[in-house]
This record gives sequence, structure tokens and C-alpha cells, in this order.
Amino acid sequence: MQLGVNVPNFGPGTDPGVLREWARTTEGLGFDLLMVSDHVAVTPDVAVRYPEPFYEPFTTLSWLAGLTSTLRLGTSVLILPYRHPLLLARMATDLSLLSDGRFVLGVGVGWARQEFDALGVPFAARGRLTDEYLGVLRDAWRPETGGHGAPTPVWVGGHSAAAIRRAVGYGDAWHPLRLPLPLMRSILAEHALPGFSPRIALRMTEAPVDDPERPAGVGSIEQILDDLDQLRLLGADTVVLDPYHGDPEETRRPHAAWQVLTTVATHWRNRS
Repeated sequence: MQLGVNVPNFGPGTDPGVLREWARTTEGLGFDLLMVSDHVAVTPDVAVRYPEPFYEPFTTLSWLAGLTSTLRLGTSVLILPYRHPLLLARMATDLSLLSDGRFVLGVGVGWARQEFDALGVPFAARGRLTDEYLGVLRDAWRPETGGHGAPTPVWVGGHSAAAIRRAVGYGDAWHPLRLPLPLMRSILAEHALPGFSPRIALRMTEAPVDDPERPAGVGSIEQILDDLDQLRLLGADTVVLDPYHGDPEETRRPHAAWQVLTTVATHWRNRS
């Protein structure tokens, strides 16, 4: 099982130098994948948790591809209705080619109503548009690959019934975000999913967290390592660790996240 990191590509502490150090730290610690998030118009509903500057994911990942050599690079998650699917197909194909096949396209339907309004995309149609655009991507890629699948893996985010159906119909993996282990286990038991690559929280505490609703990745180092073991047993191909907890001021203190990632990487190597 591979491990990845979801890197903040936004916030008052983030600039090109910090993004460069995130990539160097992630690759240097031996992680396998670096992912970034997506917003286009940082409307008030977005800015509460993900304020400017917000670095556009394709631009950012193209730049980071030239600064790294072993890391896979991906989106967690790209809001699919925001971009014309043929443009997206071209950008994803090119980034995959330019990075020597290291790109992973994680997609979702989106949630920020004000951002949808700013972009002129109907919020109520976001699920239908996501399904439609996934079909367009599949059809656009078929001639380029001789009918042998997409040039880049597609991970489908979300855990609603529609998201599960979407992952089964269009995805290479289900990519749930920050869920408790029991919920992920029950969904996997009920559905024949094409693959499993979750993004989990990463919040390390000194004492164990005793909460039945505890998200995977939250708790003592022993709990976090056990969560990773359990996810591996559930068939996870890749687990993405998300050290951002919703306070934009965290982006001014990346060394705190890097220290936690160092602890997890060191213990995981010894455990594995």
C-alpha cells in the first residue's frame, strides 16, 4: 500500500517557496503521492476554509512535476463541473505525458454554491454534469488509448449513493474523504468498487482518542498506524494523509505538519 499527502495549495502562508518545500519534504520522506485541492473562484463560502492565494491545481502540479522525479501527482479533488470536459481531457492527458505517467485525477461534484454561481454553473445540476462529464472524458480518451482505458487513473470522491454509483460506473478507484473506518468498511462490504484509495485526516494526539465517530487518521500514533493497517486489509491501494484541519492560519506553520508526517513515515517504514 502506498501513502500520499494532500498538500495545502492555498492560504496566507502558502507561496511558491512553501509549495516547493512541501514537494521536497513529501518526496524526501518517501511518500508516493502528492495531491492538491481545487477552487476557481474563491467566493466567501470557500474563503472561510480555503482563502487566497489559491494556486490552480493543473498549473501547480505541472510546475511540481518538473521539481520532482518519483512522486505521483494528483487532485483531491478536482470539481468536475467547473471545466469543459474536453479541455479537462486535454489538460489531464498532457500533464500525464509531461510527468511520465505520474498524474492521478481525483474528481468530485463540489459543494460551494456561491462559487458555482460565480462561474455560471447550475448548482442543482452538479451531479448530472459530473456524470455527463465523466462520460465525455471516457469517450475523449478512448481513441488516444486505443480503447484501453484512460491515460490517467480517475478516482471518484464522495460517499453518497450517487457517488458510489459514479465510482463504480466511471472510476478506477473510490476516493472517500475523511471518513471513520467503520463507515468505509460498511460501504466496501456492500458495493463492488473498482478500487479503494481514501483520503484520511492526519491529526496526531498525545493520548488516544476514544470516540466511536473518530475519523481515520485522528488519534495517537498507534491509532494512526492501526488505521493504516486496517485500510490495507480493506484493500486500499493508496492512502492519502490530509494534515490540514480547516484553520487557514495552519498554512503559516507548515513545519508542524512536516513533523507529524515525519513521525508517521518513520513508524510506517519500521512497521512495514
